[in-house]
Amino acid sequence: MKQIITILIALFLINNSSISQVRIQSMSKTKAAKKNAYPPDWAYTTNIYEVNLRQYTPEGTINAFSKHLQRLSGMGVEVLWFMPIQPIGVKARKGPLGSYYSIKDYMAVNPEMGSMEDWIVMVDEAHRLGMKVILDWVANHTAFDHHWISEHPEFYNKDEKGNIKSPVDDWSDVADLNYDNKDLRQSMIRNMKFWVDASNIDGFRCDMAHMVPTDFWQDARRQLELTKSGLFMLGETEDPDLYREAFDATYGWKLHHTMVDIAKGTKNVSDIRSYMKDLDNWPPNGFIMYFTDNHDENSWQKSTQERFGESLDAFSVLTFGLNGLPLIYSGQEASNKKTLRFFDKDTIDFSSFLKQEFYAKLLKLKKTQPALMHGERGGEMIDIPNGAEESVFSFVRKKNDSKVLFVLNLSSKPAKVKLNSPEIVGFTDDYFDSTSKPITLKESYSLKLQPWEYKVYLYSK
Repeated sequence: MKQIITILIALFLINNSSISQVRIQSMSKTKAAKKNAYPPDWAYTTNIYEVNLRQYTPEGTINAFSKHLQRLSGMGVEVLWFMPIQPIGVKARKGPLGSYYSIKDYMAVNPEMGSMEDWIVMVDEAHRLGMKVILDWVANHTAFDHHWISEHPEFYNKDEKGNIKSPVDDWSDVADLNYDNKDLRQSMIRNMKFWVDASNIDGFRCDMAHMVPTDFWQDARRQLELTKSGLFMLGETEDPDLYREAFDATYGWKLHHTMVDIAKGTKNVSDIRSYMKDLDNWPPNGFIMYFTDNHDENSWQKSTQERFGESLDAFSVLTFGLNGLPLIYSGQEASNKKTLRFFDKDTIDFSSFLKQEFYAKLLKLKKTQPALMHGERGGEMIDIPNGAEESVFSFVRKKNDSKVLFVLNLSSKPAKVKLNSPEIVGFTDDYFDSTSKPITLKESYSLKLQPWEYKVYLYSK
């Protein structure tokens, strides 16, 4: 089988001028694509797990990571987002291994991570387990030793001296692409199509999406949908304009930073309510990805333990309770306590999985409760008065027969609260306390919460 795959890949590369007409179908066949509305149906209940391949295993390879697929599937992970797997530039490289985001060749696999056939086999196995795979795509810039530098210097922005420049001064290892050039746009889309055709991936996470013209992403989305319908597009941006015919989900950075400030004691729950109010005019079918960690926050803003301390679990529960798409970063289920080096090898310690059951319960909750779906299919969110509004966030999400009550003490002090609303009435189970007995909540319900304690109540149908 591997020999067949290798032959097909070779034929594919030879004929890459007609990429949209060629398919590698050795591992799993794709039905003929047709235009469809997005987000795709499956995305409304899904979740994302970010894979930092270099640091995931001692080997840092695709094959070594593949041994974790069964575990992640069992945990409830549905979408695997891989940081870039392409070869990394050597010229102007930062650190001994360089940045994932300094791409030397869009249409190849970094040999330090494995081969194209390794990637195809892994994607196929993920699909067999019911998971989707999206690939990080760096459209804003390339490495300084990408072949376009010499073959197509017109693809790049230049300084006043005519030298190809970096997009940001601190990004000295990458060259800024010029999207005024129509040939660049089509070349970039052909490179994206290559991965969909060659390995049947399910979409892209698009790096620094707001630094690339929106009309490029719209055109790319339309052309990619002709290759494979139902793709999922995650944009690294908070700009709601990029939902227009381009992306399904964007980042919830503002909430993330608000949560960090609450953990530090410089903000409180009122700031979360203000954030939620600001979303009143958000595109109804636009998902916001909520998270307590990702590769940027971990490497540049310290570990979750340093940013959140004892509040981490409570804020993790919050990211799953809101109307948004939850993200888990590599190693969170192992309670990774270190800041991973970005330009060097720094393996995650997976000797234990202290938080795997915790995240598995959150993933199950999100998946099985229609009230917690994303976007316009998600249930109404109702703020519940509790008498301690600056420190305790209590709210109900409900849709038809699905109803969930969240009560979170987002402060470092104990809290006495009295929930007071007809919305809480009903027969409930304490989701995170298997030893507790079901209780019937009346219109008024009092409880005590320890610092950073949370309660999640499921209502019986």
